[in-house]
Amino acid sequence: MNTSLVASERTLVLRRRIRWIVSATIAYNLVEAVVALIAGSAASSAALIGFGLDSTIEVLSAVAVAWQFTRRDPERWEKGTLRVIALAFFALAAYVVASAALTLIARIEVQHSPVGIALTALSVVVMPFLSAAERAAGRELGSATAVADSKQTLICAYLSVTVLGGLVLNSLFGWWWADAIAGLVIAGFAVREGVEAWRGDACATAVGMVLEEQELPVTHPRNAFDGTRDATWLPELEAQREEQDLRDPWS
Repeated sequence: MNTSLVASERTLVLRRRIRWIVSATIAYNLVEAVVALIAGSAASSAALIGFGLDSTIEVLSAVAVAWQFTRRDPERWEKGTLRVIALAFFALAAYVVASAALTLIARIEVQHSPVGIALTALSVVVMPFLSAAERAAGRELGSATAVADSKQTLICAYLSVTVLGGLVLNSLFGWWWADAIAGLVIAGFAVREGVEAWRGDACATAVGMVLEEQELPVTHPRNAFDGTRDATWLPELEAQREEQDLRDPWS
């Protein structure tokens, strides 16, 4: 096997690895959203509910972009899709701000939430791991999109730290207002995401990484930064890799 084919095989491996990492991130966000919403409602926690809604919008945004790419002319639907995503984030921010304000003004006590603490603590561990794995693969591949998406995942980890801090402070010291403050941080994050979507900055959407793996020819490492493509070897390489992928998709 010549050097070019070996390098090309490594490129295919990295792209497939990124696809699996991104798919795992989306799946985790979906579970995270359901658990956070249930636990947040039970504890009257604005931060947990906001955290769950943010994860929900992230997943729905991925679905919206996936739907866009099922259209015959996806570029035609891009602006409208991004505007819907942006409005969803703005609505989330408005809801969380109103909920946090109500908690602060009415002094609504937030209940202890072991499930919420466990969930956000798990996210603090899982999200940086997924981010680091995607960033490493993206840098080796020369994919700016993968690196950008890994940074977005890391921001979600910071968000988890914020919510976890509010929940722990409330549980240990009875600082009910800490939950509301954490909720306001989530609102700020949602506004940021909304502004980026409204401006059309969606290059790092997770579903985009999955679709990119399926639709674009693989970039040869030596051409990773100049945008040229070398896919003449792809059919042969796919045939060679098919059996191994069934045994070990992460290889």
